[in-house]
This record gives sequence, C-alpha cells and structure tokens, in this order.
Amino acid sequence: MNISKNKIVYALALLAVAFIMKFVLVKFLSIENNLWLNLVEIILIMVIGANFVLKGAANIIEETTEVLSEKTKIASGVLQSIGTGFPDVAFGVTAAMASLSLAKSDYVSSMNFAIIAASTAFGSNIYNIGHATWCVWRQNKSNSLDKSLNMFPFLPRFGKVKPFHKHKIEPTFKEFDVANDIVLALTVLTAIVASSMVLFGRVQNPVSGGGDMYEMVKPVGLAIFIASIVLMYIFRKVQRPTEGTAEIEGETKYFRKQKLIVIWTCLFLSGVAILLAADSMVRALELFSELTKIPVVITGVLTGVISCLGEMIVVHNFSVNPQGRIGDAIVGVAMDNIVTTMAASIVAMLGGIFLGGNALIIIFVIVLSMNTGLMWQISKLKNYYLKTT
Repeated sequence: MNISKNKIVYALALLAVAFIMKFVLVKFLSIENNLWLNLVEIILIMVIGANFVLKGAANIIEETTEVLSEKTKIASGVLQSIGTGFPDVAFGVTAAMASLSLAKSDYVSSMNFAIIAASTAFGSNIYNIGHATWCVWRQNKSNSLDKSLNMFPFLPRFGKVKPFHKHKIEPTFKEFDVANDIVLALTVLTAIVASSMVLFGRVQNPVSGGGDMYEMVKPVGLAIFIASIVLMYIFRKVQRPTEGTAEIEGETKYFRKQKLIVIWTCLFLSGVAILLAADSMVRALELFSELTKIPVVITGVLTGVISCLGEMIVVHNFSVNPQGRIGDAIVGVAMDNIVTTMAASIVAMLGGIFLGGNALIIIFVIVLSMNTGLMWQISKLKNYYLKTT
C-alpha cells in the first residue's frame, strides 16, 4: 500500500517518525558522547525531520487547507498561513520552552535557546519573503518574454513557470491589492518589533559579559500578539476565484471526498508531528552549535530555513502548477509571516527572546528590504495583468 495515497495513514506515519525522533534519537545526544557519533545523530535528525516529517506535513497542510477553505468559507490564504506557519510557531515556542526549562540549571544553554528562538522566528521571514519574491519575479519574467521558464535556471527538475495566458484560472485584482496591503502591514509590524527591542529591551550580555543584547519585553509581545490577531481577522475573507478548481486540482481529490472530521484529524496529526520534530531539531542544532562553536544566532537563522520550508514548498508548487493559485500563494506567504511574528510574540510572553545588537540590525534590515522587494514584484505583476485584460 502506498501510504501517501491514504492520507490518514500517511499522517500517522509522520507522527510515528516524529515520536521516534523526540523520544529515541534525541536521547542519544550528549556533549559527553563521541564527536562523530553526535554529528551523525544530528545529521540523521535533521535529514529525517526536514525531508520526511516537515515536507510530508507541509503537503498535507497544503491539501487540507485548500479543501477546508471551500467547506468553511474561511480565506484560503489565512488557513494556508496558519498551517504552513505552524513550523515557525513550533520551532520558536519549543526553543523558548527549552530555554525556560534550563534557566536555573544551565543559564548559558538557556540563553542559547532564547537566541535560537528569536533568530529562527525572525530569520525565517527572510527565506519566506525572499523565495516568494523570486517566484513572482520569475512569473513576471515569464509574462514579459511570453514563454515558459525554469523556476531555477539550468534546473528543470524544479518545474517551469508559465505566462498568465497559459494558466487554467487567473488570479483577481483584489488578490494583488490585498497581498500588497498585508506585506505593508507586515513591514510596519516588523519595524515596531525592531524599534521596541532597541528602545525597551536593551540588556547587558549575561553570557559573555560584553556587548549589548536586546529582548522583546512581555508587554510588547502582548501588543504584537493582539495586532497580529487583528490583522488576520481583517483579511480573513480574502478569497481567490474558486470556479472550476475542484475539477483541476487533483492533489486535493482525496480530501474532497472526506468528512470535515477526517480533514481536521489529518491536519491535527500533521501539526503534532511538526511539533515533535521541531523540538528534536532545535535540541540537535543547539548541541551542534556547542560542538562546533558556531554562534547560536547563526544556528538559529539556519533553523529558520527548516521552519519555513512548508511555506516555501507551497509557494513554489503554486507557481509551477498554473491552477489559478499564485495570487493565493502571495497572500498566504505574507500572512504566514504575520503568523511568524505572532509566534515571536508568544515566545516573548513565555520568557523573552534575545538578539545581539549586530544580529538584530542585520536580520531586520534584510527582512524590511525583502518586504519592499516583494511589494515591487507584486506591483509589476498587477501592472502586467491590467495591460492584458
């Protein structure tokens, strides 16, 4: 039996593997073990977690949120962002919980986890927005040249981007406008986070004793959490065109025939699998940082690649499969980063997140630059659409 065809069995398999990662593989990780044994364990945890659990869960999330949107009338981009943003939430919250659990017994490790939580939450926004900007730029280039292009030059295996007139269903004007509105809101939210950390969260580095670190204080975390919820509520009714999608989207065929309880169960199982895998991967990366002496902020930013893999897969798939979902994907990726920012606020309320001064500047400057780039490409896409309709 092909377990990927039976989605419930597939979701259970993902959960079982994540359970083994959390309660078996992680137990063998220790600074006292042989260096090479630790490195093999870390690589094994990261490869299984990213290539099987996170990737598989992202695919289930992609399929279930599409059908749930049709059945519940909630905007697909919002459901997509909640689903694909869950790894960011899981990584950040599990790192924060690990930080709190070690606060009294191992303060250095506790601070390391806090830095990983912050750099993962904010660093993942770089990859999300950066990859989305690339996808929209390739779509714009395909439109201007009026021919299909490889998503990545010289790498045809990653799919092709087709001009709009070859798409089965085209996006709507409103999706472009709303996407830009959400990215603008995200930019303002990000600027508030960075400014508040500098103005209210400066602390002396408690680990090395030198240099400043910046914390998102709990009151600011609460304010950002409320703002994120409000933004998600405001944009909850944004919907893409749905006429004919049930006939052309074969990947959701399984869930279209299922009851809501089955769909929600698969989504829940995938979420729990991500949570367990995320905890295992965060702990593996913290040990990797300790073994290799790589700064934990770099480790956290690398963790962000894994945590946002789900959203990157969704945006990529929607771009290379022209079924009228590129507008939905853009809305989703922008909303996903609001969910990520909300995750950072949850982490702050749990016990604080910390970034060194240089890391804070670099991460937030890149995030704001990426946001501007995505708004630019969305505007170009909309201009082309206006000229050809």
